Amino acid sequence: MTTTQRPEPIYPTGILPSRYTDTAMYEAIGEATDRRTLVEEFTLPIRTGKAWRVEAGQVCRVSTPEGPQVGDFNFWNAGNPRERFWAARTRQIQGTHVTTGDRLWSCLPYLRPMLTITGDSVAYGVDEYGGGCHDLLGSRCDPHMKKLLTGVDVDDHCHTNLVSAVEPFGLDEMDVHDVLNVFQLTGLVDGKYYTAASPAKAGDHIEFLAEIPLLCALSNCRGGDLSQPRWGPGAQDTTEHCRPLHIEIFDLDPSLLDGWTMPEPSSYGGPQGHGTTRTRTP
Repeated sequence: MTTTQRPEPIYPTGILPSRYTDTAMYEAIGEATDRRTLVEEFTLPIRTGKAWRVEAGQVCRVSTPEGPQVGDFNFWNAGNPRERFWAARTRQIQGTHVTTGDRLWSCLPYLRPMLTITGDSVAYGVDEYGGGCHDLLGSRCDPHMKKLLTGVDVDDHCHTNLVSAVEPFGLDEMDVHDVLNVFQLTGLVDGKYYTAASPAKAGDHIEFLAEIPLLCALSNCRGGDLSQPRWGPGAQDTTEHCRPLHIEIFDLDPSLLDGWTMPEPSSYGGPQGHGTTRTRTP
């Protein structure tokens, strides 16, 4: 059986409240780079991970100073790590790949934007295979899958990098979750997930406004720019295709945030299974 007409998105454009669809303020923030002050920056060496805080109303930029490089990005409410990024719902609301103006949403029972993308110099769009950049389809590489496929123990994967990065903040492996793969080109062919060489160039960036206080963690992927096959008979060492990532955190001119307030968690107050009342840490 086939459909007789083009399917419509389950959450059509414009169905969300206007505060979650208006992009004008975020575009202005991305354009007004002369109205921000650098407060912190650091470089993430190849195949390493790091965690850091971004306060609500700050902008965080991740860039590729030496050329294409994929990064695996996790984030949590800095004051309540039970509230964390929800890749699946974000995929349903925004799409399989994200760019300027898109919001990244938190898990239940909170369901609110945690950050909004204010700039994406890659601006890849959609290619002839349906592929896009800044991926929400896949997840992080991990040593468990490596062991399953090869029988070999290899520690420096994005999963283990993220775990190590958040441990000083009191989190552990169970807190690491599905990621946003920044600068990663992916898609589906015949329903199967694929990756291709990152389209990022030296100096490209993606940046976001923190809608709430965030704990962020980023892994510099051991696959580098993903231009080389990593599995099967053609698999190659990717070390020479790995490059650093750079992170900058900015305070904004307050006028850029006129009218902005932190989004509130979901106001749903009904029962949560078996008629029980919800309890939630703000």
